[in-house]
Amino acid sequence: MSRPSRRRAHIAMVGVPAISHVLPSLEIIRELVARGHRVTYANDPFVADVIEATGAVLVPYRSTLPVVDNNWPEDPIAAGTVFLDDAIQALPQLRAAYDDDPADLYLYDIGGYAGRALAEAQGRPTLQLSPSFVAWDGYAEEVGAALKALPGADAYQEKFASWLAGCGATTLDPDVFSGRPERAIAVIPRAMQPNADRVDEEVVTFVGPCLGDRAGQGRWERPAGVEKVLLVSLGSAFTRQPDFYRECAAAFGELPGWHVVLQIGKYVDPAELGELPGNIEVHRWVPQLAILEQADAFITHAGMGSSGEGLYCGVPMIAVPQSAEQPMNADRLVELGVARRIDTADATAEVLRSALTELTTDGEVARRAARLRDEARAEGGTRRAAELIEAALR
Repeated sequence: MSRPSRRRAHIAMVGVPAISHVLPSLEIIRELVARGHRVTYANDPFVADVIEATGAVLVPYRSTLPVVDNNWPEDPIAAGTVFLDDAIQALPQLRAAYDDDPADLYLYDIGGYAGRALAEAQGRPTLQLSPSFVAWDGYAEEVGAALKALPGADAYQEKFASWLAGCGATTLDPDVFSGRPERAIAVIPRAMQPNADRVDEEVVTFVGPCLGDRAGQGRWERPAGVEKVLLVSLGSAFTRQPDFYRECAAAFGELPGWHVVLQIGKYVDPAELGELPGNIEVHRWVPQLAILEQADAFITHAGMGSSGEGLYCGVPMIAVPQSAEQPMNADRLVELGVARRIDTADATAEVLRSALTELTTDGEVARRAARLRDEARAEGGTRRAAELIEAALR
């Protein structure tokens, strides 16, 4: 059970409404509320229901991020501009809410630039919550230099610098502002961090997935007599993949001993998949963690949240990356020895079935998955993150 903090503080979380960024923070927020803090969470009303369920008070602001239709730009400069433009228009809304009621500490999402700008303008301490990997020593040369060479990069940098110079921020270098937090908590397993040995652990602490009681999301029970369970989910954003789901049905339908839970998201009509074998159950959404705790294998888009939950549950994975950082995550899971990567275009029934058989009959994969599970759980999760936040208050 949580113990009340000695000092009740106003802690503000400034987030972005992308659900993959919101979900990793929720248990931390719930824990801070349970410890007696006054917690406000600034975000778009699009995600009000999941935020208010933690006990935090929603501070609403309107976001321009394309979270309704998930129409995110593929071009990295365009994607960065989407987040920058959102911060530019969000900051005045946040100032209106917080200038007369400043927080003792501002938590902010890795994409929530307005949160850091607000805190710096008010002279308040900050702590970044990162649901993805963070920059390492050498990142600017190994990754940043290539990004700066892309078309539009100069204009993006100039726009960012101009905004910082005029918004009250005290960190005026865009690279430092966006990539070098004063202090950060990474809510991912350290094993998923590229070049983890070159991350400054005086600045960044890896606490692993921050999970909690998800009974409110529903339960799932392993059917009686089932030998093995496979979960197939491409997350919530990039799920317009009826052809892929049909390949999964062909690969695993009637596969002896296997029961398949297939999540297809909100964009695909189940009727598009045709008549399915009896060992496959189809849902638009499933309580993922509840299933992973009972699963023997996981086909995933390799989003960081799903990758972390797969490691936390010790489940071998087939990574089918869709966008953003997912190809890098997929390759990292392969490096760790607990996954196979199959790109969507190559994901035929034969290839999928072969990968599943290889993964689940390899004793070394099972041993590595168990070791990584134990490491992820030892990182401390929600309780450790809350302790670090309270330490920042002191």
